[in-house]
Amino acid sequence: MERFQHYIDGGFHDGDAGFDSLDPATGSPWARMPMASAADVDRAVRAAHLAFHAPAWAGLTATARGRLLYRLADLVQASAPRLAALETRDTGKIIRETSAQIAYVADYYRYYAGLADKIEGAHLPIDKPDMEVWLRREPVGVVAAIVPWNSQLFLTAVKLGPALAAGCTVVLKASEDGPAPLLDFARLVHEAGFPPGVVNILTGGPEAGQALTSHPMVAHIAFTGGPETARHILRASAENLASTSLELGGKSPFIVFDDADLDSAANAQISGIFAATGQSCVAGSRLLVQASVKDAFLARLKTKADAIAIGVPDRMETEVGPLCTSRQRERIAALIARSVTAGAKVVTGGAVPQGAGFFFPPTILDCTDAPDAPALQEEFFGPVLAVQSFETEDQALALANGTAFGLASGVFTNSLTRAHRMIRGLRAGIVWVNTYRAVSPIAPFGGHGLSGHGREGGMAAALDYTTVKTVWLRTSDAPIPDPFVMR
Repeated sequence: MERFQHYIDGGFHDGDAGFDSLDPATGSPWARMPMASAADVDRAVRAAHLAFHAPAWAGLTATARGRLLYRLADLVQASAPRLAALETRDTGKIIRETSAQIAYVADYYRYYAGLADKIEGAHLPIDKPDMEVWLRREPVGVVAAIVPWNSQLFLTAVKLGPALAAGCTVVLKASEDGPAPLLDFARLVHEAGFPPGVVNILTGGPEAGQALTSHPMVAHIAFTGGPETARHILRASAENLASTSLELGGKSPFIVFDDADLDSAANAQISGIFAATGQSCVAGSRLLVQASVKDAFLARLKTKADAIAIGVPDRMETEVGPLCTSRQRERIAALIARSVTAGAKVVTGGAVPQGAGFFFPPTILDCTDAPDAPALQEEFFGPVLAVQSFETEDQALALANGTAFGLASGVFTNSLTRAHRMIRGLRAGIVWVNTYRAVSPIAPFGGHGLSGHGREGGMAAALDYTTVKTVWLRTSDAPIPDPFVMR
């Protein structure tokens, strides 16, 4: 079996304990991973704290930090085939997607490399004639970055890139489910030449997460995952009063009006829910389709879903691979069963297949006559689409906004005026119109409600890793007057 190590303070180390990582396509162990203890976490955070203040990092100009990020981007691009193969092996995500996604990840590091020396302060037109006042944007300190197993190199880039551009140091915790690509990514950080302690990468379970998020030297926590874990993180952050940015997934509506290009919308819906085996925070998992075209649209979807090539994830022809873990498959099957009991009808899929691996077929549930079905409110994080129909635009908005989540949404219509009304009315951090699941380093993404707060991507993310310092400079040479009067 392959063996992986933690990366702490510029060196590679075995953990005090370890665990086997399973290949989701076979269910068999393929690699040995280190398990971080609280002591390992403390060592990593202290290394990051020292590095934050050390001249080797703190003394660099913003332009010099940018050069290091450019170098890291080039290494990511060159190593994309290996990183993609590792992510596919350890998480079950198909090679067709990991290859394309990881190659694009390099552009995120390039974006933040260019942004490093463009994070500006401001001069204030203060109301006191003998004062000059300006604002400095400075790095917030040590960042705890916690990423899940799905799209982990991408979800790392949108944290690590802006944090390093701002001048922070980072302790990155990879999920214990499928950590291989991030532990291997540490070699690229090392090769890029970042000073020891600036970036630390480890993996582990709840003990490591608790130790990291409550550590007194952590200033900011950037987390992607589920709402329940986020609640634990917020409780832990009460110990250090760290600021947080939380990206927590969603139950995103995919709205199709009767004037839409149904073929194009069907392809987008397939991409939005069945790509990545549905294991995406922005998955378009709730189809809201106008009643007059519901049957025609569902027929298109069923034909396309039934034709999807399910197979081992390391083949380019595979379109849907296994889920990452067996417990995720069990949860999905149970949620489908509860929804069927509540009145949902299975259009296609829905049953756990026989054989090795953690596979689950693309599934469509018609919940039009089951408004209380759990499938409409709970996140599957798998290839399951819940369907409802509507008659009017107002009904579509009410259904779309009838969830505690608020991350993404999609609207398919050929009416420009309707599109603008929907954009205004949807309570979501992202609105895709006549497209879905498009991303760019230039555009921030994030949500509200149970989908979290803060933004990843764009300038907005970089500012999350800074704090504002207000500087007052008195320009008068006259003695300060009455000391008992506030200036």
